[in-house]
Amino acid sequence: MSPRLIFWISAFVRILVVLIGTAFAAYLWGAITGLLIGMAGLIGLFCIQLFYLQRLADWLDHPSSSRLPDGWGAWTDIFSRLYKLRRGDEKNQAELAEWLARFRQAMTLLPDGVVIMDDVLFLEWCNPAAESHLGLSLAQDKGMRVTNLVRSPEFMDYIILGRYETPLTLSFRDRKLIAHIIPFENRRQILVTHDVTESERIDMMRRDFIANASHELRTPLTVINGFLEIASMQGDLDNQTRNMHLKLMTEQGERMQRLVEDMLTLTRLESVDYPPRPERINMLGLLEQILQEAHALSAGKHTITLECTGPDIRGSNDEIRSALTNLVTNAIRYTSENGHIKISWIDTAQGPKFAVQDDGIGISAEHISRLTERFYRVDKSRSRETQGTGLGLAIVKHVLLRHKANLLIESTPDVGSKFCVQFPGTAVSA
Repeated sequence: MSPRLIFWISAFVRILVVLIGTAFAAYLWGAITGLLIGMAGLIGLFCIQLFYLQRLADWLDHPSSSRLPDGWGAWTDIFSRLYKLRRGDEKNQAELAEWLARFRQAMTLLPDGVVIMDDVLFLEWCNPAAESHLGLSLAQDKGMRVTNLVRSPEFMDYIILGRYETPLTLSFRDRKLIAHIIPFENRRQILVTHDVTESERIDMMRRDFIANASHELRTPLTVINGFLEIASMQGDLDNQTRNMHLKLMTEQGERMQRLVEDMLTLTRLESVDYPPRPERINMLGLLEQILQEAHALSAGKHTITLECTGPDIRGSNDEIRSALTNLVTNAIRYTSENGHIKISWIDTAQGPKFAVQDDGIGISAEHISRLTERFYRVDKSRSRETQGTGLGLAIVKHVLLRHKANLLIESTPDVGSKFCVQFPGTAVSA
């Protein structure tokens, strides 16, 4: 049966019971007594209804499924249905709160900034990325006008013109941002910011790399082509001139070959498809080989010493040798004759440490942070004299990144430099 039919049957039964009681009392004690008893029964039923109405009103003021009152008669069904509705409402609220928490967590983890504004651009909510991009604070700035918080003429013009179909490129707080406003329901608006600072930097590095590589390759090619043109136009060159030209072309060809090999090495080191293959590296043997090569390059013009008390490590032998050889070679190239170069391999509390210290020309502080950039040279004329490719320290940086090691540089002009490679303790071979 339907709940409505059950309600009316229950009410009719109670009224019928009162009427039967009234008739029975009138039969036993007279009509007046029966009427009085019947009126008392109806008043009792009425008071019971008022009592449960009052309890229902009290519960509606402070609804809770745990303190829902018990009922009598039809009120039992009413309170039971209220209990089910309340439990369903609490379940829906819990699910809504869970979904809202998930949504906020997802928005919090987004790398892009998200700002929700009302129809008059007052801040309603923003995620941490937006706080970082635009300098906002949800706790302090909520309810404030976003145009008062983001002090940028470009942003103000973008808001005033309202041409939101085209994103805005915004330079703000030493960042380059792509901002886009998306209108949605109730005239609210979402401001989305995407930080392109790093991608712009990478694109600039890529453009610089291509330009520098082209320049570095153009120089030896120009020399070689120039001498070949002279040889083709002047077939009667004397042997001394021809030999000089051949020597210069050979040097430029070797320089171009070294440059191409270094570029290929960098590409290989950056490739995710070429992970390092750890092997046990005999550091004493490796450093003795590097020392012999250093003496050969120096040709007796420098005093080179080696201190090796550190442990063997695990890593790629070829890559580690390339990185350490680059550091030692640079020390020799940029140290004047009769200079001193000290190579050391020791164990420290942080892990094994390799160091190359010289008393050469040194490096100014403003150049140190850029030394590992490709083709970056402190003194271009000096680099040409030393026949460097400008990629040595970039190779060192990528090798150390693959081995979770750090490069530390200390240098003072006209005093000397110290290049240290700090390996982690986990690199030590058992």
